[in-house]
Amino acid sequence: MGGLGAGGLRALVRCQLLGLVALAVVAVGGLVIGALLLLPIGLGFRLLPPAAGALRGLSDRYRSWTARWTGTAISPPDPLAPDRAERPRRRAAAVLGDEGFWRDLRWAWLEPWFGGLLVAVPLALVEYGAFGALVQPFIWRLLDDGNWYAFIPVRSTPTMLAALALGLAFIAAGVRLAPVVLGLHGRWSRRLLSAPRSTELARRVERLTDIRDESLDAQAAELRRIERDLHDGAQARLVALGMTLDEATRLLDVDLDAARGLLLDVRDTSARALQDLRDLVHGIQPPVLADRGLGDAVRSLALDSFLDVHVEVRLPGRLPAPVESAAYFAISEALANAAKHSGAQEVRITLTYGDLTHEDLTHGDLTHEDSARLRVTVTDDGRGGADLARGTGLRGVQRRLGTFDGSLALHSPLGGPTTVTLEIPCASSSPKTSSCSGTG
Repeated sequence: MGGLGAGGLRALVRCQLLGLVALAVVAVGGLVIGALLLLPIGLGFRLLPPAAGALRGLSDRYRSWTARWTGTAISPPDPLAPDRAERPRRRAAAVLGDEGFWRDLRWAWLEPWFGGLLVAVPLALVEYGAFGALVQPFIWRLLDDGNWYAFIPVRSTPTMLAALALGLAFIAAGVRLAPVVLGLHGRWSRRLLSAPRSTELARRVERLTDIRDESLDAQAAELRRIERDLHDGAQARLVALGMTLDEATRLLDVDLDAARGLLLDVRDTSARALQDLRDLVHGIQPPVLADRGLGDAVRSLALDSFLDVHVEVRLPGRLPAPVESAAYFAISEALANAAKHSGAQEVRITLTYGDLTHEDLTHGDLTHEDSARLRVTVTDDGRGGADLARGTGLRGVQRRLGTFDGSLALHSPLGGPTTVTLEIPCASSSPKTSSCSGTG
């Protein structure tokens, strides 16, 4: 309850900040409209670029707040043309031809009316509740006939106490509603402030090109690692085994006891070579993953962890092997981070499979054909404060998921909890063949 109350108060303060900044949005939006209206007389050509830049600065601030406060990432449009030594008409023409500018302007027009009213709801509840709890008990006697608080006529001590209780209820409702409203505001901002579809498509092509190059480099590095491990491990032991067998064969007719000792060494060496090969194969594809599927492989990870790990798996059956492998190693990395860095005691892992929502399809560049996806969330109760930019493990996971056009999102406010969300587009490859439903 204490964490929930602190989170609610924090969300309430953020709603208040959004309400105040909405006034700046009105002012900057009005400045842009004024610059547009002054274009026919020429003055608008000089005013429009700096006004558009100020508007973009505000919209970028909203995108940053939304990502940090709600975990809803909003892809920004391409930067506006730089305000350098070009002629004012050219700079203004570049702004007018920028689709992101018109989206920012639409947001500036709608945000004060809809976004501002939305964040005002919990603020109004708390303020009206504060009046009922902190002011009403002291002023009702000063009024001749009392007064009304909501639906309660405050004319006596019992009705005053009822108004006091109702005011406290309003305050509690406002505090509890603030995080929900903040989340709704994040989705509203995403609807208005996401980059245009053409920009998203261009970025996707560029990202997939980079991912292809990184994937080829990673594949080459993995092949070199396997070759090195084979050369330094199993291959070296097998060479030693062959030499020992040659020596034992030579000694069979000369020194039977020495030959028997060498053959015992051969047995030990072959056992170590077999273990090296098993370790190498395990690093490429864990046997439980290949045999039983992703759900049981994650449960195996949970059993090996010293943390209290709860696993919930809601999968229709086996997924494509590369997707299962990528998800398995991503979950393994997230679980290792929780154990090493977060100070967590409990971790919850949830695996689900299904279609994207209509909102996701509308604001992304996906179609219904590739909307089916694996979604994994790993949540720990640690101290929070994790940063994707400061870790190499999760960045490597992010690159690996990018090979499948997947994504990794990290939400880790100070004080926790930390939630790692993985999404990989895929299709179920077979009917249910393992115990992939239920909890563990």
